[in-house]
Amino acid sequence: MDDQNKNLLLAVVLSFLVILTWFILFPPEDIVPPPAETVATAPASDVTPGTGTPALPGSEGGTGAGTDGEGAAALATAPRIVVRTPNLSGSISLLGGRIDDLALNNYRVTTEPDADTVHLLNPQGEIEAYYALFGYAAGDGLAAEAVPGRDTLWTLAQGNELTPESPITLTWDNGAGLLFRRTIAVDDRFMFTIDQSVINTTDAAVMLRPYGLISRHGQPSGLKKFFILHEGAVRMSDGTLEEASYSDLEKLEFDERESTRAGREEVQQNGWVGFTDHYWMTTLVPQQGTPFRSVIKYFEARDLYQVEAVMPMQTVEPGASATVRTQLFAGAKEWAAIRDYQNKSGIYGFLDSIDWGWFFFLTKPIFALLHTLNAFIGNMGWSIVVLTLVIKALVLPLAYKSYVSMAKMKELQPEMEKLKERAGEDKQALQQGMMKLYKDNKVNPASGCLPILIQIPIFFSLYKVIFVTLELRHAPWIGWINDLSAPDTSSILNLFGLAPWGTPEPGSLFFIFSLGVLPIILGISMWLQQKLNPAPTDPTQKMIFAWMPWVFMFMLGTFASGLVLYWIANNTITFTQQYAIMRSHGHKPDLFGNIISSFQRKPAVANTDKKPGAK
Repeated sequence: MDDQNKNLLLAVVLSFLVILTWFILFPPEDIVPPPAETVATAPASDVTPGTGTPALPGSEGGTGAGTDGEGAAALATAPRIVVRTPNLSGSISLLGGRIDDLALNNYRVTTEPDADTVHLLNPQGEIEAYYALFGYAAGDGLAAEAVPGRDTLWTLAQGNELTPESPITLTWDNGAGLLFRRTIAVDDRFMFTIDQSVINTTDAAVMLRPYGLISRHGQPSGLKKFFILHEGAVRMSDGTLEEASYSDLEKLEFDERESTRAGREEVQQNGWVGFTDHYWMTTLVPQQGTPFRSVIKYFEARDLYQVEAVMPMQTVEPGASATVRTQLFAGAKEWAAIRDYQNKSGIYGFLDSIDWGWFFFLTKPIFALLHTLNAFIGNMGWSIVVLTLVIKALVLPLAYKSYVSMAKMKELQPEMEKLKERAGEDKQALQQGMMKLYKDNKVNPASGCLPILIQIPIFFSLYKVIFVTLELRHAPWIGWINDLSAPDTSSILNLFGLAPWGTPEPGSLFFIFSLGVLPIILGISMWLQQKLNPAPTDPTQKMIFAWMPWVFMFMLGTFASGLVLYWIANNTITFTQQYAIMRSHGHKPDLFGNIISSFQRKPAVANTDKKPGAK
């Protein structure tokens, strides 16, 4: 085996080992409970985590939780307020003031024109119930029934329906001197703003703690459960991003006080907490710069996941009032919208709610460039092709030396064959001869590794971008490619649609053999590019390299079409660059001759090692 191909294989193996080692040494941080002594010393009137804080009346562990059946029956008869925006439609129940019925107007479940719109939130009692609640926890000397929670029936005091132009106001009088008011507004994207106010008309000061929570009954049915994607709880705590899958939440320490498994309570001034799916998200965003406590929980008895944002305890003097603002993001993880909420609305680190992965320093700028290109081109497929051109142009100075080295290696191929014949089975003599040949001709065989080492993180980063970001979902390119986030739907098994029979479904055992047009073009492009590289002198290596394009064709055939398109564009551009550079340095690749010869059976070589007279 020659050094150039040794280094090529070594680079690929080492790159994967580095990534695997990183994952083992630096696994994602699990959310763990705090030490017991920290819990015991927490003052009840502070925002500090601790069991001294009473259970929230709107939470499953607090009073008034009720059963799913009771809650569903009450919800069925409670009045509702219509929500109508360019991006959202649904309703808010006056029972608890729940935001629990929400659909995403511009997103459909499949690419079919008559497909249902994506439904994000569902009321309690329905399949996959998922909703947001807001209220107060009673402080010292105040009964739990004196503050609004899950079962409070609010009165609509202002507005007929919730739109970006018309907020609504809900009121509730506890009958004991406390008047509560809740104003809900929504913008033209996905952000709700909830202002909770209390007016104290009694003759004594009262203490209460505002909160917001999101409850999710059971795991969502559409979980991808793929290592490259995070689905579950997510929060930002003053610059620290934490992620916990649903299975992680089920392993948290058991909290006897609330009969739940509770994660570490984070106290912060800037951040947010919520649940994230592949493309959708619900997130509580307290006022940035104001202390609040975020909690992540799992109620094992009812299979319920919950996140909470709890604000500091408020002391409201007689005749005084207090107001707190909380925002709720409920919608699609559109990069432009989330970027604006971070940059213009000041939500700290909100762009990190998109799962950028380990190579975030590459995935973020790659997607920003892809998004910009798509804004000009108007087609995500062609934007991927142009993005590939840009990336190849940026790494061309590094790749140039590699291509020049390959040209020289190609010219030295006859000399290397002669050297191999002279050395015979003497591996040491072969190695020494090859090193002298490289040195005399000023060839560095290791230079071919550099483009591969650069290409691997770029490939993984683009794979992450295409798999995770919403903008690739259901994005068409040309012809039958109507979803760049999904595999090529054409199949060689039914002659690309000419035959009347069907093909295996994605994810099935035989789907890997259902090669589409794009994977086949990928294999051909890799094979053509390989013809420009020096052929391995070792027969085993030569066989491995000969099979590699077709193995990759099957491996990448089940990947997203956008990723396969990038790989084809990358191979085509690489081939063009390498061919042009090799010709400019005096080597004229006999491409068609190499292709024809690869199909021809070479005659057996006579054994020249026999001694004279041997039979």
